[in-house]
Amino acid sequence: MHTILLTTLNARYAHTALGLRYLYANLHELQNETHILEFTMNEQIQSIAEDLLKHTPRIIGIGTYIWNASQTAELIGILKKVSPQTIIVLGGPEASYLPHRVDFSKADYIISGEGEVAFYELCRDLLSGVVPKERFIRSPLPDLKTLHLPYSAYSDDDIAHRYIYVEASRGCPFECEFCLSSIDEKVRNFPLDTLLEEFEILWQRGARSFKFIDRTFNLNMTFANRILDFFLTKEPPYFAHFEVIPDHFPDILKSKIALFPPGSLQLEIGIQTLDPVIAKGINRPLKLEKIIENIRFLENETQAHMHLDLIVGLPGETLEGFGRNLDTLVSITHSEIQIGILKNLSGTTLSRHDREHGMIYSDIPPYDILQNNLLSFGQIQKMKRFARFWDIFYNSGNFNKTVPLLWGEGSVFEGFYAFSEWIYAQTLSTWKISLERQIALLHAYLIECWDIETVENALSNDLSGRPTKTIPFFLRQKNEHSVKNSENTVTPKRQINRI
Repeated sequence: MHTILLTTLNARYAHTALGLRYLYANLHELQNETHILEFTMNEQIQSIAEDLLKHTPRIIGIGTYIWNASQTAELIGILKKVSPQTIIVLGGPEASYLPHRVDFSKADYIISGEGEVAFYELCRDLLSGVVPKERFIRSPLPDLKTLHLPYSAYSDDDIAHRYIYVEASRGCPFECEFCLSSIDEKVRNFPLDTLLEEFEILWQRGARSFKFIDRTFNLNMTFANRILDFFLTKEPPYFAHFEVIPDHFPDILKSKIALFPPGSLQLEIGIQTLDPVIAKGINRPLKLEKIIENIRFLENETQAHMHLDLIVGLPGETLEGFGRNLDTLVSITHSEIQIGILKNLSGTTLSRHDREHGMIYSDIPPYDILQNNLLSFGQIQKMKRFARFWDIFYNSGNFNKTVPLLWGEGSVFEGFYAFSEWIYAQTLSTWKISLERQIALLHAYLIECWDIETVENALSNDLSGRPTKTIPFFLRQKNEHSVKNSENTVTPKRQINRI
């Protein structure tokens, strides 16, 4: 039995909740009475409640995020009906900002902000019989130098099978209005020597995948260089993921990134828009020439895998403007381009654009845009399908040679948009389209635009080495004699890491 349970509903099993582990690490004398139980958002809510109540906890702390807010509200309702004496404490970004857009009224207490210290103090008071005066507790920013780090709370099973999330800093100096990180404008760093000691312990325990959640990893060169050096002294294979500022790559950083072997380094680069006017409207700094220069360097001079982000629906940006952004990125890199739909996250200042730009969002998480005065509801729906098909056919890396035929020498956006419209008319779905059907659909569409030999050569090169059973019958013989170096196909450089 445990007095305190820490829980959340992760998006998938491979994810781990770093926030819960921070709470656990900073519970001091209460730690021995505490247990972490993680679930996924697709599990039955009543079964989750059953598993939690088996421990007869006095306090349950729940991490609440945009992907699990609705399920968390349902879970709280069940817990309070079945076990009304159990105290429910919510934390996390979706609970931290008022007014709540999901009904969390049945929770006993809510901690807003970074809750390591506040959660400990609340539990200590409750267990000693002290009733707090306030239900909504605003937590002051903790001193990162005094926090206990959470990495020993990763189990051996976590290290063997799941993402290991880590961080070297918190906060962001920028004020991009769509992002929660802009709320904490001051960047605060963890003690670097202590941090690297913890990473070494994780490494010795077998961790080889480190996913940094810092918003601006390459802001502080001292930190960035020493952390990169930590990995460069290690024997591959390993995998390190960083979110980086696209316009800040000093020569010393470039030289270190160029040393990483293939498959070991992933850089998430938030582009969002390449239009200076649109960027200025949402308080996003945009040094366009420097960004393009850095992406070209990473593309051509390093083995790093890049994950670039673009957003559909930003205030004032037309569909044509988004298309130009996509065309530009594809012209300078063959890396993954993640197309996101704008979300109005709780706690951000994005709503100030609602009247001027006619911004209308869903009231249900993830609060994605439904329409504005430049993009109709129908166009937004089409772009959601566009984004999904882009993932399937472009970002998957399955069709590196074939997909460029969709646009040839023309606009990437226009070519893929036409394909997206056509494929949805054939499938009436964006999910559960098998690889075999993807191949057949590409083939059927492209032979209307290109000669059949060009199309089948491209597909055969893409499918070379795949199990025969995944290849449509009409391509099997050609695949067995896959055409090499076809002049009619494009051969982008792409390394997709799926861990």
